[in-house]
Amino acid sequence: MKTTDMLAAAKEASLAVASYTTEQKNAALEAMAAALEAHTPEILAANKEDMGAAKGRISDVMLDRLMINEDRIAGMAKGIREVVDLPDPVGSVIEETEPQPGLKIQKVSVPMGVIAIIYESRPNVTADAAALTFKSGNACVLRGGKEAARTAHAIMDALKEGVKTAGLDPSVINLVDDTSRESATELMTSPEYVDLLIPRGGAGLIKACVDNATVPCIETGTGICHVYVDEQADLQKAVNIIINAKTSRPSVCNAEEVLVVNKAIAGEFLPMVKEALVDKRAAAGQIPVELRLDETAAGIIEGTPAGEKDFDTEFLDYILAVKCVDSVDEAIAHIRAHSTGHSDAIVTEDEAAANKFTALVDSAAVYVNASTRFTDGGEFGLGCEIGISTQKLHARGPMGLREMNTYKYIIKGNGHIR
Repeated sequence: MKTTDMLAAAKEASLAVASYTTEQKNAALEAMAAALEAHTPEILAANKEDMGAAKGRISDVMLDRLMINEDRIAGMAKGIREVVDLPDPVGSVIEETEPQPGLKIQKVSVPMGVIAIIYESRPNVTADAAALTFKSGNACVLRGGKEAARTAHAIMDALKEGVKTAGLDPSVINLVDDTSRESATELMTSPEYVDLLIPRGGAGLIKACVDNATVPCIETGTGICHVYVDEQADLQKAVNIIINAKTSRPSVCNAEEVLVVNKAIAGEFLPMVKEALVDKRAAAGQIPVELRLDETAAGIIEGTPAGEKDFDTEFLDYILAVKCVDSVDEAIAHIRAHSTGHSDAIVTEDEAAANKFTALVDSAAVYVNASTRFTDGGEFGLGCEIGISTQKLHARGPMGLREMNTYKYIIKGNGHIR
């Protein structure tokens, strides 16, 4: 189907899904989860083809993002079922006032309409996005990357089967066949069909959407995430947080990319970091983290000298830039200059330093003594997520059901006139 025809069908279907009851939507979501599980062999076969085609063309870290196995399919189904358990935002009354006797003004949560999502090589986004847009009363048009095209189509086929099994219109969830730049441009420039565009991927994709879209667009994803280790930090606690933030899954947007260390403890702490991220990982046969060091850090441990762009790069790999600072104020200034507003953390036992950091670091998620890897819809209790907004309007941080709704005012009177 042509992209424009799919958009037109989605616009028509958005009228239907906005009127579905919570019970209808939940029944369809249960059927979608079951269909994913039932079609596990087909999804795995499609992913095997995608993985074979991508090997040698993308990095091993990015191959991990592309890879689907039985556990990840089960995780997608589980995420859909978690959405079933969440409150339906559609029709909820946000505020209610009565400025005159008998004249009631309600601010009511309502669907956006048609939500378009452009994403790259993470096939699970197909299931997450379809579930969240559907439960929130929207139709969706998804456009994945070419590396994951077969897998995404196998997932969408299963999801559509689930919606149809529940007796509802499968046109409420859609996946664009065309993965060329032209199809992305159509989604960006079709205000007659698209009510909201969400790009989910690397900096290049997000910039292209923000720069070129003529439809409302939410900037998401790019994560130059910092961990600042204060002079009053528990150093072993800090090492554990950094191991998790950098190495648990370096290809995702909430992974740590920059380590900021107070000079007062750098001499003791940086050798601990090198031992944990480089020496022990190499000895265990794991990929060691490449440390890109500023001048002060390079005088303490071995590593690669930091280049001009290293503090402004989302590596999505086993690479960590290291900056030494004199104070929490300098740390905050560095983070405000280089962060993408995604997730930043301080490790400290000093409450005053923690309070200053959380007040002045202008990011969607700010952590004290915890890994940045928690910035995730599931971890925040939102079920799966549609993406992580790094802007301030209308959504910020992990976006779940509520963020997929806007609102309208409904005014009820009894012959009132002004």
